Amino acid sequence: MAKLHFQYSTMNAGKSTLLLQAAHNYNERGMETYLLTASFDDRVGTGQIGSRIGLAREADLFDASTDLFAKIETRLNQGEVACIFIDEAQFLSKDQVWQLARAVDDLGVPVMAYGLRVDFRGELFPGSAALLALADEMREVRTICHCGRKATMVVRQDENGRVLLDGEQVQIGGNETYVSLCRRHWREAVWDRAPSGEKG
Repeated sequence: MAKLHFQYSTMNAGKSTLLLQAAHNYNERGMETYLLTASFDDRVGTGQIGSRIGLAREADLFDASTDLFAKIETRLNQGEVACIFIDEAQFLSKDQVWQLARAVDDLGVPVMAYGLRVDFRGELFPGSAALLALADEMREVRTICHCGRKATMVVRQDENGRVLLDGEQVQIGGNETYVSLCRRHWREAVWDRAPSGEKG
Protein backbone atom coordinates (compact mmCIF):
# COMPACT_ATOMS: atom_id res chain seq x y z
CA MET A 1 0.00 0.00 0.00
CA ALA A 2 1.35 3.43 -0.98
CA LYS A 3 2.25 5.82 1.83
CA LEU A 4 3.34 9.42 2.31
CA HIS A 5 6.71 9.44 4.08
CA PHE A 6 8.46 12.42 5.68
CA GLN A 7 12.14 12.30 6.60
CA TYR A 8 13.17 15.45 8.42
CA SER A 9 16.08 16.96 10.29
CA THR A 10 18.16 20.09 10.59
CA MET A 11 20.84 21.23 8.13
CA ASN A 12 23.74 18.97 7.16
CA ALA A 13 22.20 15.70 8.29
CA GLY A 14 22.46 14.05 4.88
CA LYS A 15 18.80 14.18 3.77
CA SER A 16 19.63 14.65 0.09
CA THR A 17 22.22 11.87 0.27
CA LEU A 18 19.58 9.53 1.70
CA LEU A 19 17.09 10.57 -1.00
CA LEU A 20 19.60 9.91 -3.79
CA GLN A 21 20.58 6.56 -2.28
CA ALA A 22 16.95 5.46 -1.96
CA ALA A 23 16.21 6.50 -5.57
CA HIS A 24 19.33 4.64 -6.72
CA ASN A 25 18.13 1.49 -4.93
CA TYR A 26 14.85 1.60 -6.89
CA ASN A 27 16.65 2.23 -10.19
CA GLU A 28 19.16 -0.55 -9.55
CA ARG A 29 16.21 -2.96 -9.39
CA GLY A 30 14.82 -1.69 -12.69
CA MET A 31 12.13 0.54 -11.15
CA GLU A 32 11.55 4.10 -12.33
CA THR A 33 11.51 7.03 -9.90
CA TYR A 34 10.40 10.65 -10.26
CA LEU A 35 12.46 13.28 -8.44
CA LEU A 36 11.31 16.83 -7.65
CA THR A 37 13.04 19.74 -5.95
CA ALA A 38 12.37 23.43 -5.23
CA SER A 39 12.96 25.66 -8.27
CA PHE A 40 14.80 28.39 -6.36
CA ASP A 41 17.41 26.12 -4.73
CA ASP A 42 20.15 26.22 -7.35
CA ARG A 43 23.18 25.62 -5.13
CA VAL A 44 24.25 22.64 -7.29
CA GLY A 45 22.52 23.84 -10.46
CA THR A 46 18.92 24.37 -11.50
CA GLY A 47 17.00 21.12 -11.68
CA GLN A 48 19.55 19.22 -9.62
CA ILE A 49 19.39 17.44 -6.28
CA GLY A 50 22.88 17.44 -4.83
CA SER A 51 24.48 16.30 -1.60
CA ARG A 52 27.47 17.61 0.33
CA ILE A 53 29.40 14.42 -0.49
CA GLY A 54 29.20 15.08 -4.22
CA LEU A 55 26.25 12.96 -5.36
CA ALA A 56 23.79 14.63 -7.72
CA ARG A 57 20.86 13.81 -9.99
CA GLU A 58 18.55 15.68 -12.30
CA ALA A 59 15.11 16.48 -10.93
CA ASP A 60 11.93 18.17 -12.09
CA LEU A 61 11.07 21.45 -10.39
CA PHE A 62 8.23 22.74 -8.24
CA ASP A 63 7.41 26.24 -7.05
CA ALA A 64 4.60 27.83 -5.09
CA SER A 65 2.23 27.66 -8.07
CA THR A 66 2.81 23.97 -8.93
CA ASP A 67 -0.13 21.57 -8.66
CA LEU A 68 1.80 18.51 -7.54
CA PHE A 69 -1.12 16.12 -7.94
CA ALA A 70 -1.49 17.15 -11.60
CA LYS A 71 2.28 17.04 -12.15
CA ILE A 72 2.55 13.52 -10.70
CA GLU A 73 -0.52 12.33 -12.59
CA THR A 74 0.97 13.63 -15.86
CA ARG A 75 4.25 11.82 -15.15
CA LEU A 76 2.44 8.57 -14.32
CA ASN A 77 0.54 8.79 -17.62
CA GLN A 78 3.91 8.74 -19.40
CA GLY A 79 4.98 5.47 -17.79
CA GLU A 80 5.05 3.53 -14.55
CA VAL A 81 6.81 5.10 -11.57
CA ALA A 82 7.61 3.09 -8.45
CA CYS A 83 8.18 6.06 -6.12
CA ILE A 84 8.09 9.87 -6.05
CA PHE A 85 10.93 11.68 -4.24
CA ILE A 86 10.57 15.29 -3.03
CA ASP A 87 13.66 17.22 -1.90
CA GLU A 88 13.44 20.50 0.06
CA ALA A 89 9.95 19.54 1.23
CA GLN A 90 9.92 22.33 3.80
CA PHE A 91 9.21 24.71 0.90
CA LEU A 92 5.91 23.02 0.03
CA SER A 93 2.68 24.79 0.86
CA LYS A 94 -0.02 23.14 2.96
CA ASP A 95 -2.10 22.71 -0.21
CA GLN A 96 0.82 21.02 -1.96
CA VAL A 97 1.23 18.54 0.88
CA TRP A 98 -2.48 17.70 0.50
CA GLN A 99 -1.81 17.22 -3.22
CA LEU A 100 0.92 14.72 -2.36
CA ALA A 101 -1.45 12.92 0.00
CA ARG A 102 -4.03 12.72 -2.81
CA ALA A 103 -1.40 11.29 -5.15
CA VAL A 104 -0.66 8.58 -2.59
CA ASP A 105 -4.33 7.82 -1.92
CA ASP A 106 -5.84 8.21 -5.38
CA LEU A 107 -2.95 7.33 -7.71
CA GLY A 108 -1.46 4.61 -5.51
CA VAL A 109 2.14 5.85 -5.72
CA PRO A 110 4.40 6.17 -2.66
CA VAL A 111 5.85 9.63 -1.96
CA MET A 112 9.08 10.15 0.00
CA ALA A 113 9.51 13.77 1.14
CA TYR A 114 12.76 15.04 2.67
CA GLY A 115 13.16 18.40 4.36
CA LEU A 116 13.96 20.62 7.31
CA ARG A 117 11.61 20.65 10.28
CA VAL A 118 12.28 24.13 11.70
CA ASP A 119 13.82 27.38 10.49
CA PHE A 120 16.57 29.48 12.13
CA ARG A 121 13.98 31.06 14.44
CA GLY A 122 12.88 27.69 15.77
CA GLU A 123 9.56 27.80 13.90
CA LEU A 124 8.08 25.08 11.71
CA PHE A 125 8.17 25.59 7.96
CA PRO A 126 4.62 25.44 6.50
CA GLY A 127 5.43 22.38 4.39
CA SER A 128 6.98 20.58 7.34
CA ALA A 129 4.05 21.39 9.61
CA ALA A 130 1.63 19.94 7.05
CA LEU A 131 3.81 16.85 6.53
CA LEU A 132 4.04 16.26 10.28
CA ALA A 133 0.24 16.34 10.34
CA LEU A 134 -0.46 14.25 7.23
CA ALA A 135 2.42 11.82 6.66
CA ASP A 136 1.75 8.12 7.16
CA GLU A 137 5.31 7.54 8.33
CA MET A 138 7.94 9.92 9.69
CA ARG A 139 11.62 9.50 10.45
CA GLU A 140 14.10 11.90 11.99
CA VAL A 141 17.47 11.99 10.24
CA ARG A 142 19.98 12.77 12.96
CA THR A 143 23.03 14.95 13.01
CA ILE A 144 25.07 16.34 15.90
CA CYS A 145 25.87 19.65 17.52
CA HIS A 146 29.50 20.63 18.19
CA CYS A 147 28.97 19.41 21.77
CA GLY A 148 28.06 15.89 20.63
CA ARG A 149 24.34 16.10 21.44
CA LYS A 150 21.68 15.56 18.79
CA ALA A 151 21.21 18.73 16.73
CA THR A 152 17.56 19.71 16.34
CA MET A 153 17.88 23.44 15.62
CA VAL A 154 19.76 25.69 13.23
CA VAL A 155 21.13 29.24 13.39
CA ARG A 156 21.67 31.54 10.44
CA GLN A 157 24.85 33.58 10.43
CA ASP A 158 26.23 36.44 8.36
CA GLU A 159 29.51 36.48 6.42
CA ASN A 160 31.38 37.31 9.66
CA GLY A 161 29.88 34.41 11.61
CA ARG A 162 27.47 36.56 13.64
CA VAL A 163 24.16 34.88 14.44
CA LEU A 164 21.17 36.56 12.79
CA LEU A 165 18.02 36.82 14.87
CA ASP A 166 15.56 37.93 12.19
CA GLY A 167 15.04 37.95 8.44
CA GLU A 168 13.07 36.11 5.79
CA GLN A 169 12.24 32.51 6.62
CA VAL A 170 13.71 31.28 3.34
CA GLN A 171 17.31 32.05 2.44
CA ILE A 172 19.21 29.47 0.44
CA GLY A 173 22.61 28.64 1.86
CA GLY A 174 24.91 25.92 3.09
CA ASN A 175 27.63 25.61 5.73
CA GLU A 176 28.62 29.25 5.20
CA THR A 177 25.14 30.37 6.27
CA TYR A 178 23.70 27.77 8.64
CA VAL A 179 25.00 25.87 11.67
CA SER A 180 23.13 22.96 13.26
CA LEU A 181 22.95 23.01 17.06
CA CYS A 182 21.29 21.22 19.96
CA ARG A 183 18.50 23.19 21.63
CA ARG A 184 20.73 24.34 24.50
CA HIS A 185 23.40 25.80 22.22
CA TRP A 186 20.76 27.28 19.91
CA ARG A 187 19.29 29.06 22.95
CA GLU A 188 22.73 30.36 23.89
CA ALA A 189 23.37 31.51 20.34
CA VAL A 190 20.15 33.54 20.29
CA TRP A 191 20.91 35.06 23.73
CA ASP A 192 18.55 32.97 25.84
CA ARG A 193 21.27 31.65 28.15
CA ALA A 194 20.87 28.39 30.01
CA PRO A 195 20.35 28.82 33.78
CA SER A 196 23.67 29.30 35.56
CA GLY A 197 25.05 26.08 36.97
CA GLU A 198 23.08 23.91 34.55
CA LYS A 199 25.18 20.94 33.56
CA GLY A 200 25.92 20.12 29.92
